[in-house]
Order: sequence, then C-alpha cells, then structure tokens
Amino acid sequence: MASLPFLEDIFPKNLLYAAIIRSPVAKGILKSIEVPPLPEHFTLVTAKDIPGENRLYETNIPILAEKNLSYIGEPAAVLLGYDKTKLENIMTMCKVVAEDDDSPVFHCTDKPSAKKEIIVGDAVGTFETTGIVVTGSYRTGIQDHWYAEPAGASSWWNLQTEADNKEKTMTVRLATQWPYHVKKSVALALGLDPSIITVEPTALNLHMDGKLWYSSFIACIAALGTYITNKPVRLILNKDEDFFFTPKRFSSHINIASSIDEKGGINASIIDISVNLGAYTVNEKEILDQICFGSLGFYKFNNLKLTARSYSTNIPPQGPFSGFGLAQGLFAVERHISQIADTLCTDPAELRKKYLDPRIIHPLKNLTTGDELLDTVTKMSDYYRKWSSCELLRQSRKEKNPEKGEYPRGIGIAAGFQGNGLLHYGEDKGNYTVEVTLTKEGTLEIKSSITSPENFNKIWQKIASEIISIQPDMVRIITDDAPDSGPSCASRNITAITKLVEKCCVAIRKQRFHDPLPISVRRSVKPQSGALRYDSWKVMDINGFTKPSLAAAVVEVSIDMFDCVPKVRGIWLAVDGGKIISKHRAKRNLTRAAAQALGWAFNEDIEYVNGILPETQYNNFAIFSLLDTPPVQIEFLSADSSEPKGIGELPFSCIPAAFMQAVSQAMDHCFKSIPLKRNDIWEIIKMKNDLHAAPQAAKSAAQANK
Repeated sequence: MASLPFLEDIFPKNLLYAAIIRSPVAKGILKSIEVPPLPEHFTLVTAKDIPGENRLYETNIPILAEKNLSYIGEPAAVLLGYDKTKLENIMTMCKVVAEDDDSPVFHCTDKPSAKKEIIVGDAVGTFETTGIVVTGSYRTGIQDHWYAEPAGASSWWNLQTEADNKEKTMTVRLATQWPYHVKKSVALALGLDPSIITVEPTALNLHMDGKLWYSSFIACIAALGTYITNKPVRLILNKDEDFFFTPKRFSSHINIASSIDEKGGINASIIDISVNLGAYTVNEKEILDQICFGSLGFYKFNNLKLTARSYSTNIPPQGPFSGFGLAQGLFAVERHISQIADTLCTDPAELRKKYLDPRIIHPLKNLTTGDELLDTVTKMSDYYRKWSSCELLRQSRKEKNPEKGEYPRGIGIAAGFQGNGLLHYGEDKGNYTVEVTLTKEGTLEIKSSITSPENFNKIWQKIASEIISIQPDMVRIITDDAPDSGPSCASRNITAITKLVEKCCVAIRKQRFHDPLPISVRRSVKPQSGALRYDSWKVMDINGFTKPSLAAAVVEVSIDMFDCVPKVRGIWLAVDGGKIISKHRAKRNLTRAAAQALGWAFNEDIEYVNGILPETQYNNFAIFSLLDTPPVQIEFLSADSSEPKGIGELPFSCIPAAFMQAVSQAMDHCFKSIPLKRNDIWEIIKMKNDLHAAPQAAKSAAQANK
C-alpha cells in the first residue's frame, strides 16, 4: 500500500474553498445570518439547504445549527468561494444574529443528562461503624489533540459520461479513523444511497481518538457544499479554529471516600463521578461506563456505592483522547490508594501489593499477577531504596525550609489497565469484516477499511507471508472498496483486526491446493456477550475487555523551588501486552504516549472560561516533544503471549497518578488534580514558608521583649 497523501496536498480542479460561519453565543436562538452582497461564484449554505437529515449519523449533532445554538463556535452556515483571499475578507463582514440566552451552563450542575449507579453491600451503613475515613476529590482537566494537520475534508462529484451508463458518485477525502462512519454520515445528510459515496482516507497522523465522529462532521459540511454547487469543495480548519472548537479530552471530577480498618483494609467506599461532555454528549454511554470501570481499578470493594453522572453543557462537544474514560477513573482510584497509604504511613507500593489483584478485572488464569507487575517495576526503578530515602528527606523538611538550591525529590507508583475494544456498539452491532484474496497472479490482497498511522500494513504483510509462505512484497493492503472493519480505536487494529487477517490467511492456506485461484475469504468480528462480575454482582457489559492489558509505572521527580516546576528524572513501565510483535515499535509508541501523559498531568494547562478557551491559553500552549521526554525504561511481561493486546493507552492509565504521588512526596502535600499548575506548587511553598516563619517571628519577638 503506497503512502497516503496529506489533505493539504489535494487540489481538485475548479475548487471552491469553504469557511464556517460560527455562533457567537454559548446558548441562544439563531435569528438570521447577515452576509454582504456576494460576488459571482460565491455561495452561502445554511441548514435549510440540507437535503437529508440535519444530523450526524448515530448522534443528535446538527450539521449546521437550524434554530438552537449550543456553544460558542457552533457552525451556523458555510460560505463557499473560488478565491480564498476574497473569502476571508467577506467572512469578516458576516454576522450571526442570535437571541442570547442568559443562562448558559458551563459546568456540571444538578441536572445530569445520564446517570449510572452501582451498589454492593452497605457502604453507607459501614461508614457509621468505621474508625479511619480517607476522602479525596480528584479532578482531571481537558487535553487538546494538537493534530499535525488540522481537521478538514475535500469532496467532489465523479461525473460519468452517457457511455458509462452509471450513476453519478461522490468522493470524499479526509483523515479519519472510521471511513464507514463518514460514508453513512454524508449519505444521511445528503439523502443519498451510501453506495454512491466513496471515502478515500488521507494520511491520518497521530489522532489520539480525535478523528472518530468529528471527521465525519467536517466531511458532511464539505460534501453539502459540493451537493449544492456541483463543484469540488475544500474545507480545512485553520489552527485557531482547530484549537478553539474541536473536541478535547473531557474533564472529570471524582470524589472518593473510604473507610479503613486497623489493618489497612478497605471496608467500604463511596464514589461520586461527574463528567462534562459539552454540547450533545457524544459517546455518552461508552464514556460513562468506562470511567466507572476505571474508578474501580484493580481493587475489591466489599461495600460500595458508586454514582456516575454525565452532563450536557454549553462548551464544544468533548470526547475521547487515547481512550474513552478509563484513564480518568484510574487516576482517581490510584491517587486515592496512595492517599490511603500516606494516611497509614505505609509505602504505597506495599499497600498495592496487599490489595491489587488483576483478576478482579477479568478472571484469566494466565494474566500477570499484581505481585509480578509491581515487583518488576520496583526492581527496574530501585523504587524501595529511593522511596525510603525520599521519605526520610520529607520528614526532615518538616523541621525546616528547604535550603537555597535544594531540589526536593519524590517517587510515585501506580497501576493501570486498558481494554481491547469497545463496551458498546451502534446500529451496526459491531459486525466488522476483513476480506483476503489470493489472486491468480499469486499476490495476496488484504481488504480492510482500517486506517492508521502505525504501519499495520507491515505487520499484516509479515503475518500473511508467514502463514501462506509468500514474499512480503507480494502482499497488498487495499482500503478502496473494502468492507467495513470498524473504527480505528481502542487497540482494535492490533487485536481484533489482526486476528481476522490471521483467520483469513489460515483459511486460504487450507484451500489453496484444493480450489482454483482466485480464493477469497471473509471473516467477521463476533462481539462477545458477557458481564464483568464483582462476586455475584453485575457491573457492566465488557465486550471489549475480555483480554485486558496491564501496566505499572514508577515516576521519579525533583522540584525546582525557584521556577515551581517538577523535573521528571525517570519513568519506568512494566507492561503485560500479550504477544509483542515488534518490541521496537511497541517501545516507541509507549514512549510517545508517556510524553503525552506527562503533558496531561502538568504541561497542558487549558480550561474553558465562560464557554471558550482564552486567547492567552492558545498563545502559551505547549506540548511535550520526544526531545523533552525524560528517560523511559520499559519491560514487557507476557503471561499470555499467544495473542497481541493493545498498549497505547497504558501510559495514560498509570503515569499521571504516579507522577502526582511523586510530586506529593517531594512537596509533602497531597496534590489531587491534573494538570498540576506551577501556581499550585508556589502556594504550597508560600504556605510552608509562612508556617516556618511564624515560630521564628515569635521567637524574635520574645527576645526583643527581654
């Protein structure tokens, strides 16, 4: 498969450029759109021009706002023109007239859009008879995907001659994680048969699950322009639009209260979860279930009351970022376990060894044990020696201020996991397919709609060549006219889709000397039914979590007391990712994800203010590059090495919590929210300086009185 082009490099003939006219209010009623007289070949497209349904496939998101405006920046109209400079000038004169609603909602309130409750035993009653209660309020912030190439799409009609005797078709080109969702969305909006829509993926780059439904949204706007004008349309968001109006990792607020017995056992826990999904609450069911699952972690709760709520607010739609919510839940529960250890004056690693049990996630006999996971990462990092040393230094600092030039140190540990698929499916019921054909010429064609920046074609070529005994260069990956293989997310490429390729190749191997060529074989995913059971209690459907991947992380930091910046000295990861097909590629992906996880934990400080991201946050926004990434040491454990598992989300599930525990030990203060801000560290330094200064001032005053 040849390398895919970038969208920026595609320029169809007779091209019209597109620009989005957006809502200026967070909540209101659309009254009109004021546009100056338009030159020839310029066109304004509004919701009334949509020939099909004004919504994205399997969502309630309108393609263009028709009446209600739900967030600042919501598309209300599209302006098309052949001259990009003129288009930009006209855009400055366009205005959306709206009746502003003075009651927009930007934060979680008392009116959730969805709620989930899990009850085991009697958590509330147990609290009345307990001795020690540990409480924590854990927050996670938003994170921008910061794509290498902004969101966009190009579309055009394929005009047929009368001799062809074929129906006119439309081509849509864009970077997407799910071409078939684009196809269905465009067909729904335009009222066309999906069979006449061809989606041709461009280079995807790193997407971090930001190009699932949103790519379909942009594609619908571009395709609508083509439908109305009969000309090719190119819509590419500029960097400002991409930052301010595209989906981000959703924010969460998780309160956990646990009652602890005299031996450090968790008698009962009450967990309260709130997530802000912005306008239209996309993927709400998947997100709510996954954050619930993550909030339980690896730990057994004999008495539990968990309540989770999701909220629709007037900020741009929020959504996944390298996962659908597990990381947010795991951050909270792992910080809570470390907080319990601090309360009991116990090493957080030892407390985890006592209670961490991966079989709670799924009772696989050959799953790596908690002891194996923790022993590996603590040995790699020399954790126990470093923790004892940092703890002694922490205790000594209680008596005095850090000396000038001193860099307090800390070390933290946390564990996490990820599933290998989705918990819920849409109208397609999760029936996804791969087709493999051995041609008369002896080449092997693998047809899959999956697109990925991770070169899965090389992995599939290797697998196919080994099974069928042909040269890798005789294996071709074809995405054109391929069956729907589902979304490229949740590590489905390396797990479910790779398994389908293997099954197809094995079937061809059995037939090749009995049946004439060409031989074509199709295999489909059969979603498993089942439930995660906590004793005899059903938590949730776990279709995508039958074979979880595991990880434990240790993070060591020192604090620059002058700049109020934590310096990460090292990261250690122990990973059970099943069969590792390419260790080099796996380590590269984990290292890259580790940098992004650190960015979420500290570097990427952005927050909506009155429904929009302030300009200063955009100007000052920075992400970790691989050059900034501290040393990351990785060791693979393969208790079950027969099948590959996904690993890309693992750093997000454990590194932020380990990082925050390390900073907490270094500063002798329990930090509970990410991203950690420099001002948070400064406030603790100031508070400790004031505490140390007060006795000294009293002593000086007493001496003066003498």
